[in-house]
Amino acid sequence: MTTYRDRAEAGRMLAGRLTDLAGRPDVVVLGLVRGGVLVAQVIAERLGVPMDVLVVRKLGVPWAPEVAYGALGPGGVQVLNEMVAGRLSEADRAEVRQREQTELDRRESRYRVGRPPLGLTGKSAVIADDGLATGATARAAVQVARHLGAARVIVAVPVGSREAYEMLAAEADQVVCPETPPDFAAVGAYYDDFHEVSDDEVTVALTATA
Repeated sequence: MTTYRDRAEAGRMLAGRLTDLAGRPDVVVLGLVRGGVLVAQVIAERLGVPMDVLVVRKLGVPWAPEVAYGALGPGGVQVLNEMVAGRLSEADRAEVRQREQTELDRRESRYRVGRPPLGLTGKSAVIADDGLATGATARAAVQVARHLGAARVIVAVPVGSREAYEMLAAEADQVVCPETPPDFAAVGAYYDDFHEVSDDEVTVALTATA
């Protein structure tokens, strides 16, 4: 089983599997906040394409936060799983939505200083993250990207659970995930360096690829 030195090494490996996208004017690499941004930075640099950040907040069921009933994205995008959302009271949904919208707005304000609103109309969006555990956030990101007009959505991650991979394969146009160990552990188990990425690191990565 591959262990990556850090997120940069994971990005280099993924870039090697996405060479068909190199230099294409319709391609943009989107880093999922926060850890995915360091992976996306390397992919974008290697492919010679723009990079941006995609802030997505999962709307979790209050008594089971790992279960998503929807997601929020930039520009007021909201995606709902009506079957799950319908089991919650409006008060519960409003509380979760307000909390996650506040955090989304904070991150958007922090990361988008001097950057235009994210627009994906007609783009091939490569959504990069540092790994897939449940896949819920990446799935939400795919749905948000489509709502923002992406013509094609590709998910690129170095490692993930088989269940998450199969779920995303049904949502995205392509999933690049070279490692799906049958005994998948936490994402951090596949890195030597899996430090918590700070807001400052995200800002620096975005500035470097501007």
